[in-house]
Amino acid sequence: MVVSNPLSIVARSALQLRDVGPATVNELSRSLELSRTSVETAVTALSDAGTIIDAPARNAGGAGRPARRYAFHAAAGTIVGVDIGVASVRVVLADLAGHVIAQHSYQGVAAHDGGAAKLTAVIDDIRRSLSASSIPSSQVRAIGVSLPGIVDDSGRVTTSVVIPEWSGIDIGSQLRHAFGCPVAVDNGVRLAAVAEHHLGVAQLVDDVIYLSVGNRIAMGLILGGRPRRGIHNAAGDIGRLAFRGLDTETGQISWRTAATAAEVFGAARAGDADAQAELDAFIDELAHGIATLIMTVDPAMIVIGGGLSAAHEQLLDPLRAALPHHLGLPFQVPLAEARLGAEAAAHGALVHAFQRHADRIYRIDDMPVPPITPLAHESVTPIDPTEEHQ
Repeated sequence: MVVSNPLSIVARSALQLRDVGPATVNELSRSLELSRTSVETAVTALSDAGTIIDAPARNAGGAGRPARRYAFHAAAGTIVGVDIGVASVRVVLADLAGHVIAQHSYQGVAAHDGGAAKLTAVIDDIRRSLSASSIPSSQVRAIGVSLPGIVDDSGRVTTSVVIPEWSGIDIGSQLRHAFGCPVAVDNGVRLAAVAEHHLGVAQLVDDVIYLSVGNRIAMGLILGGRPRRGIHNAAGDIGRLAFRGLDTETGQISWRTAATAAEVFGAARAGDADAQAELDAFIDELAHGIATLIMTVDPAMIVIGGGLSAAHEQLLDPLRAALPHHLGLPFQVPLAEARLGAEAAAHGALVHAFQRHADRIYRIDDMPVPPITPLAHESVTPIDPTEEHQ
């Protein structure tokens, strides 16, 4: 991993131990091209902060006492990522090295009446997840939250058409009070885009449009490697404007030949001509809207996520074919299916917590976000693929 020079020696030492593995002072000195004295000072600071611990010594086979080795103390704290939706609440727990250690899915907040009851249910879900992994709340160093709506920089929900009871509510402050740790809150589609950029299909691509297509259409935008929030935190809330035929108030997609998207796609697969015609018209309109976004932003990649991405090539192949007809340009923009699926926003919330509160998480300055390592697919509880994150 390339480390930029502005990082302090303490942070560079911690980063080496976190992302590469245990090492002695001499090994750190050689790897970082620093003096032994500088590294010894850094190691003392990291030990005092509880960021590193002793690692088992290697037996070099020679005479004398083996050199003391140090390891990053990944288990010293826990970071929580929570994705709040009306259909489900997903909670992801990670250690300080970014390894996901557990994830759980719960009933969505639509099952609870009133804003207070919805928030209480989310707090209970987080506590249940911690308890299931025998992690005390005192070990939580930061919480990242994904939710549907426009969220300001402090964590206050400016407005939400999906959970209107939370409009004007400082959800971040409520969770900080409940868990006694820093909380970072942002829009769910934006955080899904962050996740796909950090650990998904759009890694190493710095200009990305992430389009969530499900019950609604919404956009998350990565520009110059950073999520674009906009001056009013509303960047990406474009579905009702860029895509014709949606509900002008909520951005909801309506279907004529069946009650749900899954039923329309299923009927089209079965040979229903009316369903196929409706699907063709929808994909053509989707391509028209995406072309508008491409000409506005000129991204390097389009990522399609949300519930309808579960249709895979039944959606993506005709969408790829329709897009050039609307663009009429001598180049093509790659269009990819999101890799993280319904889990994107919860993992993006983890990344957001690491980004916003690294100093509180690591108890030293300058630490960058770790590479997030998700659980193996077989370890994840199956979730309804039609669910989405707005």
